[in-house]
Amino acid sequence: MFWIFIFGVLYIPNFVCAFTGDKCYGKIKEYTYQEGDVTIGAFFPLHSYYTHDHVSHEIELYYFQDMYLKYNFMNYQFLLALVFTIEEINRNPHLLPNTTLGFEHHNIKFSEKNILLGPFLWLAGLSNQLVNYNCGQKRNLPAALTGTSWAISAHIGTLLQLYKIPQLTFAYFDSNMNDQSQFKTLYQVAPEDTYLSLALVSLMLHFSWSWVGLIVPNDPRGTQILSEFRDVMESNRICLAFVKMIPGTWNSYSDAIWKNMEKIQESSANVIVICGDIVSLQGLMRHIAQLLVTWKVWVLNSQWDIDYYSDYFMIESFHGSLIFSHHHEEMVEFVNFVQTVNPYTYPEDAYLPKFWVIFFNCSFSEFDCQLLENCQPNASLDLLPRHIFDPTMSEESYNIYNAVHALAHSLHEMTVQQIQTQPYANGDGMAFLPWQIWISVCSVQKVTMQTQRRTTASRNL
Repeated sequence: MFWIFIFGVLYIPNFVCAFTGDKCYGKIKEYTYQEGDVTIGAFFPLHSYYTHDHVSHEIELYYFQDMYLKYNFMNYQFLLALVFTIEEINRNPHLLPNTTLGFEHHNIKFSEKNILLGPFLWLAGLSNQLVNYNCGQKRNLPAALTGTSWAISAHIGTLLQLYKIPQLTFAYFDSNMNDQSQFKTLYQVAPEDTYLSLALVSLMLHFSWSWVGLIVPNDPRGTQILSEFRDVMESNRICLAFVKMIPGTWNSYSDAIWKNMEKIQESSANVIVICGDIVSLQGLMRHIAQLLVTWKVWVLNSQWDIDYYSDYFMIESFHGSLIFSHHHEEMVEFVNFVQTVNPYTYPEDAYLPKFWVIFFNCSFSEFDCQLLENCQPNASLDLLPRHIFDPTMSEESYNIYNAVHALAHSLHEMTVQQIQTQPYANGDGMAFLPWQIWISVCSVQKVTMQTQRRTTASRNL
C-alpha cells in the first residue's frame, strides 16, 4: 500500500496529459504582450503541438486530426524572467524615467516554416497574418530577444538584419553565430563555452571514466563540439565508444531514433555525454525518458525539460544526471516575484490559468473559459515540484535579465545624449535608428560581462 501511494504522488505528468482533451485547456494564444512606450520582441517556444498517429487532416494541409497541445513548464520561466526584468526597470526612477518598456512575446513552433511568422507580426504590429503593412500606431521596436536554440535565432536573424534591428540571443553560446558577415545585428548574451570540453574531461578523469559515448546535434555547432571534445579526450587517453549526431528534425517517434537508441542501449559504455541546445535534441531526449534507460550515467551541458515526459521523476532515465552550467548571481528577488505570480495578478497571461487548473484543483467556466475562484488557497508556482517548475533563476533566464538590462541602459544613454545635443527638441520621444541601438547595446553588454567576470573572480578568491 505504501508503494502504491508513493507512485500515485509521483505520477504527475500523466495527470497533466489528461487535460489535453479539455476545450479550455487546448485554447491558447500564440502571443503575449505588455504595453509600453518601447516594445521588445521576444521569440521562444512555450507550447508545441504533436501527433501520435499522423492522421492527415481532411482540409488543412500539413495538419493532423490527432493534434495534441503540450505546455513547456520549464520554458515558462523565460517569460517570467522577462516580466520581472521589465517591471524592475520600469520601477527604477533613474533608468529611462520618462519611458516605459513593454514586450510582445510570440510562441515559436518547432517547424521551420512557422519560425518567421511571429517576427513578421511583431514588425507589422499585427496579431493576424497581414504582414504587408503596419495599420497600427507608430511603435518603437528597439531589439528582439530570441532563443532557445541556435537554429531559431539563426532563422529569425535573417529577417531582422534586413531591418537592421538588434537581435539578442539568450541560448547557449555558438561561435558560428559570431560571423558578422552572416549575422550582422546579432549579439550572444551567453558566455562562451571555452572550457566545456576541458571540464567534461576533468570530470571523467576524476571518476576514472575512460570509455564513454557522445551525442551531439547534426549541425555546425555539433561538429565543433565533436572536434574540441575529441582533441581533449585523445590527449588524456579517454576513448569514444560511439558518436551519434542527431538531426533536429527527428522526433521521438521516428524510426531513426529507435534504431539509434538500440545501439546506445547495447553499447558497453556506461557514461554518455549529451551536448546540444534544448530544441535540437528534444526528440532524442523525450525518447530516452520514455524508454526508462537504466544503468547509464548521463552528463549534460544544459538543464533539459526532460522530466515532463517521464512518468515517475525519481525512477526515470535522467534522474541523477550530471549537468554543467555557468556560474551566475543568485536572484532572490526573482524567487520572491515568482511567489506572487498568479492568474489574478496577471490576468493577461494565458498560461497561468492552465497551470492553476492542472496543479491547484481549479476549473474553467464552461461559458467563457474564465478561471473560477475555487482553487487551492495560497496557491503559488513555488509550491510545484522542482522537476516540473523551479523558481530559482536558470542560466537562460539570467541571460534574459542581462539582455533586457543592457538594452535599457543603452536606450537611457542614448536618451541622455539626445537631450544634451538637442536640448530644444519638440519632445516627440525617442527617435533612434536601429543600428545606433545595436552599437550601444554591444558596448553596454561588454562592460556588463567584464564587471561580472571581475565580481565572480573576486568571489572565488
